[in-house]
Amino acid sequence: MTRIGTSDIDVFPLALGGNVFGWTADRDTSFEILDAFHAGGGDFIDTADSYSAWVPGHEGGESERIIGEWLARRRPDGVTVATKVSQHPAHKGLSAANVRGAAEASLERLGVEAIDLYYAHFDDTETPLEETVAAFGQLVSDGLVRYTAVSNYSAERVREWVRIARELGVAEPVAVQPHYNLVHRETEDDIVPAAEELGLSLVPYFALAKGFLTGKYRSTDAAGHTSPRAEGAATYATPQGLQILDVLQRVGDAHGVSMASAALAWLRAKPTVAAPIASASKVDQVADLLAGATTDLTPQEVADLDEVSEWTPMDM
Repeated sequence: MTRIGTSDIDVFPLALGGNVFGWTADRDTSFEILDAFHAGGGDFIDTADSYSAWVPGHEGGESERIIGEWLARRRPDGVTVATKVSQHPAHKGLSAANVRGAAEASLERLGVEAIDLYYAHFDDTETPLEETVAAFGQLVSDGLVRYTAVSNYSAERVREWVRIARELGVAEPVAVQPHYNLVHRETEDDIVPAAEELGLSLVPYFALAKGFLTGKYRSTDAAGHTSPRAEGAATYATPQGLQILDVLQRVGDAHGVSMASAALAWLRAKPTVAAPIASASKVDQVADLLAGATTDLTPQEVADLDEVSEWTPMDM
């Protein structure tokens, strides 16, 4: 188990991404994935109110509804649910009224009394940060949210959020969710130092680089792959990216785990990382995610992966 920032939330060191629920995983498959994750010790689920508004015919909130139904039917003990605000079509941005309305809508869909971890999904530069910070603090004071967090914020804006929260005397964020993996390490230059300084935990998304770090995509030609993320993942299949896969394969083999598990284990070994986020659209993918949370790499293995990934392919 791992503690998230300065909170009292202890979680399994991997978050199951809910972005696929209601999208590439239908309701029954989502239930199977959630069941397998929980049976393997998983207790941390990450979603957002906007998942999966991008699917034709969807309006957003589909993932939260599936998770809410699963929680109601299974009644699992000790599950931590994180969700986010700012991108739902009916609740765009981070004005105080929108933050409140979106939180209430998420609570209804999830069927819980309080959101464990509530993220500002993307920065909203059109709304004064003071207004947003105060709105998040009010949700905590009113018992609708246990802890707050930020996602996709610059290090400068994270520091500004914390400064304002301290000035206002309201809840400070306990976590930050950045894009971070073996082929996207820019986070180490700015977000990681800010997290260390402020006592925040990282809960990184795209932990498997859209599937590239599973080893399935070894050509920049995505033809033949049916995954919606195939094109993005294949972009990383440069000569340098393939070198990363070679080292991942060696490290994974040494532990008897998959490349995906090794990639997640590397991320867990990095400073401030509490729990990488990874999703599964099929139940047979869950075992690799669980293994990524229980496999500990040696310092030399971490160093080898650090060295081969010092150059990273283009950002996607």
